[in-house]
Parts: sequence; structure tokens; C-alpha cells
Amino acid sequence: MSQPSQFHNPLQGMALMAGCMMVLPAMDAIAKYMATFEAMSPAQVTFYRFFFQLVCTVPVLLIIFGKGALSAKRPWMNLLRGALHGAASLLFFAAVKYMPLADVFAIYFVEPFMLAGLSALFLGDKVGWRRWAAIVVGFGGAMIVIQPSYEIFGAKALLPVFCAFLFSLYLFMNRAIGEADTPLTMQTMAGVGGTLFMSGALLVGNGLAIPDFEVSLPTSLLGLVLLLILGSLSGYVHMIVVQAFRMAPLSLLAPFQYFEIISATILGYALFGDFPTPSKWLGIAIIVASGLFIIWRERVQARSLETP
Repeated sequence: MSQPSQFHNPLQGMALMAGCMMVLPAMDAIAKYMATFEAMSPAQVTFYRFFFQLVCTVPVLLIIFGKGALSAKRPWMNLLRGALHGAASLLFFAAVKYMPLADVFAIYFVEPFMLAGLSALFLGDKVGWRRWAAIVVGFGGAMIVIQPSYEIFGAKALLPVFCAFLFSLYLFMNRAIGEADTPLTMQTMAGVGGTLFMSGALLVGNGLAIPDFEVSLPTSLLGLVLLLILGSLSGYVHMIVVQAFRMAPLSLLAPFQYFEIISATILGYALFGDFPTPSKWLGIAIIVASGLFIIWRERVQARSLETP
């Protein structure tokens, strides 16, 4: 995502970002509800997430922007981004089926550390010893959350880690593609890629009789409505996030990502009776503190580069 040289409304951008981060965990609460109470497989929920995103957003995009919204200069790269996003969403929805929402989000937030490492290794970003230390400490915090979860859920507790890796690859491709396509086109094509990927994953997984890939339709009107809400949120809220990044710099908005843990904890407790233990709160605090330190160091370095 390209960053404009001047941001015209940073306060409004911060407000939009904070609101979106509080709303987005509702998607994952819906996925957990569908798996827990509607007996729908995570793969099927993930497919509907991308399919209904297209159903809800593409007609509006075509009306407002015309066919240009679907015209990408790098279509295959954008479709690959969508496939990565689809795979990451599948792992996340599978994780929330078995684990509390707050635990999954806490472990998932090792993603900024992975992205920093990928950027350093492949894009030549300068990552000093302080940020590498913060990455190591952040992973240590994740281990504090994972350890008791692993004892209860087994290898499923590692699903958020693999999800974070795939999503960091997805974000890494955003940077690698750069300004070749507009954010709107990139998001629309990613939705197409995610839908195609999940269609194939469902066919293969269901053919192998894997329970978490079982094909099914909504069994109730409520289930159908929730899936429509899931698709709408995934499309429109992410568009608002794109708009927020046009109003304020990344370094100012990035800390608001951690609002998702607050919202996920509230939803997890209200809907499913899940609440993190003291040790997990310690791990969450370490992850958040390490992530905020990395963001702060990036701001410091950016300012030093701007200084003549």
C-alpha cells in the first residue's frame, strides 16, 4: 500500500482505524459461532467469507468505479495474494473453532515480528539489534500463551502461528507489488483469489474426508444472515482501513491493531464464556509491548532518515 507524502486528516484516520480494529474480531466470533453452534466446517466458513465478500462488494464497486475496479496490472500476483489470505483465514477460523478468541489473537500477533524479519531478509530493510531483541521477546510472549494451550489443544495451538506466517507473506507481497495496482483493485482481486483457493481446498479436503473441510449449506436463517454479515464486514471494513491509511501514516495507525485483542476478549467472554488466565495475560502484555516497541523504533528511524 502506497503512503502519500502528506496526510490530510490523521485524527480521523486514527478514529477509523480504532473503530475497525474493534469491529473486525466480530468476523472471527461469527466463524466460531458457525463452527460451534451451526456445525459448519472452518473451510466452508472461510469459503463463504470470501464468496459473500464478493457478492456484497463487487456490484457496488462496479456501479461506482466501473470495470476498472477489476482490471489489475499484475493479476497473477494479486490472485496469489488472495490465495495466501484465504489459507491464512482458513487456519485462523480453524484455530478459533478449538481455542478461545483472545488466545488465538494473542498468538497471531507474532505476525508483525515475522513481517519485520521478512522485510529485513528480502527487501533490505534495516532492522537493528533492538528490534531483533524485541522480535525474540515477542516470540517468548507467544510461547507463554501457547504453552498451556498446547497442553489442552495439542498441535492445534500452533495454527495461529502458521496463520501469522501466511498473513505476513500476504502483507509482504503488498509491499513487493508496490503501486502497480490501486488498493481497491488489489482487494477485489484478492477476494477472487481467496474464493478460488477455498473452492479448491474444499473439494480436495472434502474428498479426503477431512472433518474441517466438510461441505455444507447454512442450516438456519440466522446462519445465512451471519455469513452475509461476515462477508460484508470482510469487504467494507477493510476498505475503511485502506481509507484510514490514506489519512494517517502507518506508524501512527499500527498500534491500533492491538485493539483487536480487547474486542476479541470481550466477545469471547460474552458469547463463549472464555477469559484469559493470568499467565496468558502476561504473554499478551509481552507481545503487545514488543510490537509497540518495534513500531516506535520504526518511527524513530523514519524520522532520522527525514532529518537533513
